[in-house]
Amino acid sequence: MSLVRLKTKSQVTIPDALRQQLGMQVGDLLEAKVHNGSIVLKPKVVVDRDEYTPVQRRQIDVQLAKSIAEHKKGKSYGPFETHEEMIDFLHQQVKQSRARTVKTNKRRV
Repeated sequence: MSLVRLKTKSQVTIPDALRQQLGMQVGDLLEAKVHNGSIVLKPKVVVDRDEYTPVQRRQIDVQLAKSIAEHKKGKSYGPFETHEEMIDFLHQQVKQSRARTVKTNKRRV
């Protein structure tokens, strides 16, 4: 944990140790939001769609449409509030998958 000071113009300096842990560089973008009474800063990457060719843009649009359709069919999970919540969910999925595999194998015997 590190303490930082709120300076004039609401500026905050993120300590070197924290930036290095995340591999952040000067000029990187951060998403800022309030969550449960805390300020959360999350590194973000912004992609300029104009850098893609028309073919690449169409491929992205097709994949996006497929993803949206799958989500509407209930084939997605989340959102998760924390990474721990997501990991717990994944562990439950593995347990359920193993239980189905054991039942299937018992039927075959």
